[in-house]
Amino acid sequence: MAQARMKVIFGHLNQRNQQAPVARPVSSALSIGIGNNYAEFQYTLNNPKLTPAQRSFYEENGFLVIPNLVPHDKIDRWRDRFLDLVEGRDSIGGMTKMKDVSLKDVKDVSGERIVNKIQDFVWDEVLSEHLMLSQVVDYVECFTGPNIMAMHTMLINKPPDTGALTSRHPLHQDLHYFPFRPANRIVCAWTAMEKVNTDNGCLFVLPGSHKGVLEQHEYPEWENGVNKMYHGVRGYDDVPKTYLCMEKGDTVFFHPILLHGSGYNTTKNFRKAISCHYAGSECDYIDVKGTSQENIAKEVVEIAKKRGFKDFTFKDTWKFRSRLVRGVEINL
Repeated sequence: MAQARMKVIFGHLNQRNQQAPVARPVSSALSIGIGNNYAEFQYTLNNPKLTPAQRSFYEENGFLVIPNLVPHDKIDRWRDRFLDLVEGRDSIGGMTKMKDVSLKDVKDVSGERIVNKIQDFVWDEVLSEHLMLSQVVDYVECFTGPNIMAMHTMLINKPPDTGALTSRHPLHQDLHYFPFRPANRIVCAWTAMEKVNTDNGCLFVLPGSHKGVLEQHEYPEWENGVNKMYHGVRGYDDVPKTYLCMEKGDTVFFHPILLHGSGYNTTKNFRKAISCHYAGSECDYIDVKGTSQENIAKEVVEIAKKRGFKDFTFKDTWKFRSRLVRGVEINL
């Protein structure tokens, strides 16, 4: 059934395992045929920051890469901050360090080797520069509107794979983790902190899948295990994927229903990226009880309890990790 759904979405794709056309700039040939009639756009808002061709590309595909958007000196500063945190030179504070499942019990290795992600750096003086960066937020406004909340922050460190393939990330939709709507007013800004390609595990996406629905997510049944909270969808293994090979400073903006994942790192070096999910502050929280998101909600609440937040709800965890970036705070 999943393949039948995707056959409709991917009818326009006739090649398997394509490399994405990075928007440098997007050709008008990628337009979905609605020209400048902005009334027909549903995934982007009227904002001169995006050209009609870029809007059309996002409407059709659910993602858009803006090249060389983030200054390299900023990225180097964030890399240094990450290393200070994972090597214990600075306190992690309220942030969360996540470890690769195949390395978490290994002794006498560096923090950079073990920690694959730092989450919730929304109030960190250095790393939060990314989520507040005007170059990024100006584009974010094209998707969320003028009242912008930073909802989820991550610095992702994909280490050289141990051979267990645990550095890969299963195909998933980010909306699975978010108890707020509407989905069309949520967007991720994912910035490459160095050159990323198929060798070190770049992102891959299923163009057009943002037009679908939120799928059931579970932990994949991988032989050597899977990292904590790396839920995924099943039934899409044979669907053509587009690989987002990017340069340092390139930023991809993508819709929360877009199916995406990443491969494992076959190199001897690390692959880092920094990201933030934003939402229009007019969005509303929803009750996920009885929905496909109930499993992730229970997992998040259990983690909060272990950290001493005994009365936290799923909604509370998101209020705790969010921050107003621009405009006014309304519902979130």
